[in-house]
Amino acid sequence: MAAQSSLVDFVKRRFTQRTEDVLTAYLCLLPWIIGFLAFTLGPLVFSLVLSFFQADLFTRNVFVGLGNYVDLVQDPLFLKSLRITAIYAFVSVPLGAATALAVALLLNQKVVGLGVWRTVYYLPSVISGVAVAVLWLQIFNPRMGLINSALKVVGIEGPSWIFDSTWALPSLIIMSLWAVGANMLLYLAGLQGIPTYLYEAAKIDGASVWRRFWHVTIPMLSPTIFFNVVISLIAAFQFFTQSFIMTNGGPNNSTLSMVLFLYRKAFQQTRFGYASAVAWVLFAIIICFTLLFIRSSSLWVYYAGEERNE
Repeated sequence: MAAQSSLVDFVKRRFTQRTEDVLTAYLCLLPWIIGFLAFTLGPLVFSLVLSFFQADLFTRNVFVGLGNYVDLVQDPLFLKSLRITAIYAFVSVPLGAATALAVALLLNQKVVGLGVWRTVYYLPSVISGVAVAVLWLQIFNPRMGLINSALKVVGIEGPSWIFDSTWALPSLIIMSLWAVGANMLLYLAGLQGIPTYLYEAAKIDGASVWRRFWHVTIPMLSPTIFFNVVISLIAAFQFFTQSFIMTNGGPNNSTLSMVLFLYRKAFQQTRFGYASAVAWVLFAIIICFTLLFIRSSSLWVYYAGEERNE
C-alpha cells in the first residue's frame, strides 16, 4: 500500500508539473496568439467574407456571391495589372537570382577589403522602400539623371525611363536589382558551406571551371537557390511601393501592379468587397506558384546526404 501511495503521489506531482509547464508556455505565447487572431487570421477571414459582398463599409453591404470574381475576369484593367505583375515577377526574380549569385561568387574570392565589399553590397537591402524609390526617381530623371548623364558622355541619348510607357516597367525591373544584397548573403553562406574536396576531386578528374560550377556549385547550392527564388517570387507578386511612389501606375497604366490596383479599388473608390476579391485572387496565384516550386524541388534541389530515387 505504501508503494502504491508513493506511485500515486509521484504521478500527481508529474501531472501538476506538466500542467504548470503547459500553462506557462501558453501564457508566454498568449501575446502572439492574440496578435495573430486580431491582426492576421481575423482580417483574413473578414476579407474572404467581404469578397462575396458589394460593400463600401459605410452605407451598403449587398451580398453578390461570386459576382466580384466574375467582374474581375471581365475587367480589362485588372487583367492588365495581372499581366504587368506576372512580367515583373518572372523577369525580375531570375535576373535578381543570377545577379545575387554572380556577386556572391565574386565576394567568395580572396580579395582585398572583402568585408567592406560585402557590407557595401548588403547595405542597400536594408534601406526603406520609399527612400529607395525617391533615390531612383533622381537616377531615372531623363534630363539630369545619373544614367542618362553617363550615357550622354559616350554619345548615347538615353530613354525617358519611368516617364515612357515602353521603358517604365523595365526601369522598375532594373531597380529591383538594387536590393540583391540579402540573397547574395545567403548565396555566400551556401558557397562557403560547400566542401573543398568536391572541387579538388572534380579538378583531378579534369573538370573545367564551368563544369565544376555546373556539376558541383549549382547542385550543392540548389537548396539556397530554391529558398531565395520562392521568397523573391512571393515578394515580386506583391510589388507596390515602386509603382505607387514613382509612377502611380503610369504612364498609361504601364506599371499598374495588382496590389496598386487593389489599393485604388479599396482606398480611392471604397469598393472594399471588390478589392478583397483581388486580394484573394492574388493569394491564390502566389499559393499555386509556391506549391508548384515545392513540388518540382524534388527534381532539381539536392540536399547533401539524401538518397535520391532515380
